[in-house]
Amino acid sequence: MNQRKEFVLKSFHARNFRALCQEYGISPKTGYKWQKRFMEQGEIGLQECSRRPLSHAKELSESVVCEIIRIKTKHKFWGARKVREIYARSHAEVPSESSFKRVLERAGLVEQRRVRRRTEAGRICTGRRAKAPNEIWTVDFKGWWYTAAGKRCEPLTVRDEHSRYILELRAVENARWQTIRSCFERLFERYGLPQAIRSDNGVPFASARGVLGLSKLSAWWVALGIDLERGRPGHPQDNPAHERLHKDVEKELRGEGRQASFDVWRREFNEERPHQALGMKQPAQVYKSSERKFEGSPQDLEYPTMDSRRVHPMGHITVGCEPVFISTALAGWSVGLEASDNGKFNVHFARLLLGQYDRSTASFQRTENALGLNKKEGA
Repeated sequence: MNQRKEFVLKSFHARNFRALCQEYGISPKTGYKWQKRFMEQGEIGLQECSRRPLSHAKELSESVVCEIIRIKTKHKFWGARKVREIYARSHAEVPSESSFKRVLERAGLVEQRRVRRRTEAGRICTGRRAKAPNEIWTVDFKGWWYTAAGKRCEPLTVRDEHSRYILELRAVENARWQTIRSCFERLFERYGLPQAIRSDNGVPFASARGVLGLSKLSAWWVALGIDLERGRPGHPQDNPAHERLHKDVEKELRGEGRQASFDVWRREFNEERPHQALGMKQPAQVYKSSERKFEGSPQDLEYPTMDSRRVHPMGHITVGCEPVFISTALAGWSVGLEASDNGKFNVHFARLLLGQYDRSTASFQRTENALGLNKKEGA
């Protein structure tokens, strides 16, 4: 502060202003600035000023903010993009879309999007990866689109995890479990049975309310001796190769709805397209049909070493005279009751341990085992 005051006093009598600035180690521009401040404000003007800008380059004026809020109030269900479009019709200079969003958020005029809770459908997962054809099939629905005819199309995709062979690419009429079961019956008749099927936790592959997440479709798979593999809710990376397949379908088939086009694309993918993960082989060169032949659906399951109970259409079994609810997904199938060491009864469906039945309270408690596999040969 003393040096600045000394410089300013000398500057009024200096013959060479630039030489004086060089002596004090400042630029002539800074020297003239200090001299001007001293003349206008005195010694106070020589103090260090705040470097904070007086205004922001992108700061909106009060009139602009009021106009944005006025339009939003008139169209309360419109978002920032539509509000900006209306504003642009009567103004030459239009702020960015992010500025509109910021104004509406600060004014409390934005309804926060409700985050959907990802439900855990009783995960059944071993984490294994296929090392040979038909060890694991993966299944999912490709996100829907509208065809050129204006119809909604949501293709079903089924592939062999090891060989990348596309077993099915079909525009199904709907996602009902009966429709998807018919598709899998055709696949089983043509290719045989896999050891396991990996799916997500959505319908019709799983049920968020069913015991172990069993749906009618997945219960049928279990009855056929097929293990279930499920990914974590909201984690598509658990099935990365299938998601990669969907990107190709999206890019090359979006808007298409004819099954003939799907069949041509599937044949090219399987028989012509080389894959780096397969050493640049085609999936058809690696895949072969399963040795486990499909001989039709069983009428029911048998439990030679257990007490068998048929699940009624309403989802319950009868023990003594007491109805015990198990799951509507198992309606028509039989479950096995096995006496346990704690005086309760283990309830099995094929190789799955569903939970325990307590005779004293006539209640069924679901298993906490995420895998739920029975180590014994109970079915």
